[in-house]
Amino acid sequence: MAKLSVSVCGLEFANPILPAAGPPSRDGATLQAAARGGAGGLVTKTVSVVPAVVPRPCMAEIRGGFLNTELWSELAVEQWIETEYALARSTGLPVIISLGYTADQIRQVAPLVRPFADALELSTHYVGNDIAPIVNALNAAKAAVDVPVFIKLSPHPNIQEIAVALEDARADGLVMINSFGPCMSIDLETGLPLMGSKEGYGWLSGAAIKPLAVRCIYDAARVVNIPIFGVGGIVNGRDVAEMFMAGASAVQVCTEAILRGPTVYARIARELDAFLEQHGYASVDEIKGLTIRKMAERGAPQAERPPNVDMERCSLCGLCEISCPYRAISTSESALLIDKHKCFSCGLCVSRCKRQALAMAQ
Repeated sequence: MAKLSVSVCGLEFANPILPAAGPPSRDGATLQAAARGGAGGLVTKTVSVVPAVVPRPCMAEIRGGFLNTELWSELAVEQWIETEYALARSTGLPVIISLGYTADQIRQVAPLVRPFADALELSTHYVGNDIAPIVNALNAAKAAVDVPVFIKLSPHPNIQEIAVALEDARADGLVMINSFGPCMSIDLETGLPLMGSKEGYGWLSGAAIKPLAVRCIYDAARVVNIPIFGVGGIVNGRDVAEMFMAGASAVQVCTEAILRGPTVYARIARELDAFLEQHGYASVDEIKGLTIRKMAERGAPQAERPPNVDMERCSLCGLCEISCPYRAISTSESALLIDKHKCFSCGLCVSRCKRQALAMAQ
């Protein structure tokens, strides 16, 4: 069994898989369920000065992803202080309390929640590319508490600039990414948007945003030294491994926990362990930043060559042949053949093979 425990800013997590701030952490009872379900730590739903009024319908599964109009907690911060945070702390897991959104709001709320917090997470959802509001929110929190303060970011195009500015402003870590949007999906039976917001817009999460999350983590991890919690589209243990390779130190899960329930944390941890063992890694720390290191070592790309074929794995299902845009693949009764003159080395067949019988030539 590989070592899954991680330490982030002095917080010790038995495994690196936590709930993200959202419906799976909406109150003390759901946080206790997450702990029973195998989470390595807890992140509470974002609180602010006043409770949120969430437009409904507020969640919908769509092809390849998930839409939501979720806001911060619908519960008053007073209820969290009186009841919910104590229930979370009773689990014995590290508790990261999420706050939003402006510097003034955080200045009011941070001292109130400090007695229950092992760390704070500041949500900066809906903030544009102006760094000042994010830094101001961070400064307000740092002035109010003596625990680590993590900043949760939306998928900004200038993510490196923001990451460096936050590290310079003494952020203890980054959390990325928040859901992406606004987006829209329409119910074809009614002609109305799936979401109940005024405009019908929602925010995209789930598997669809994982490549965007991985890119943001990878970009930020190359320019800062503070830890990063990876969030966005984690469905299984391999997704966790991918975020670690991009530079994450731990991860958070939201949509998969909504869809599958609180036992997903233990299941994802088991899958991560299986991946590490299969690939000969003794701990999750061994793969942290692996892609950054490999890209630095790679140098110039290799000449384009057809993928390698492992016929012991290949079932001759024909999926790669059907989807090859260059008609370079053919199958016989006993072999998969790739025409090196037609092959464009596009990599599509490798990504589609369910048995991992194809691999890009190195």
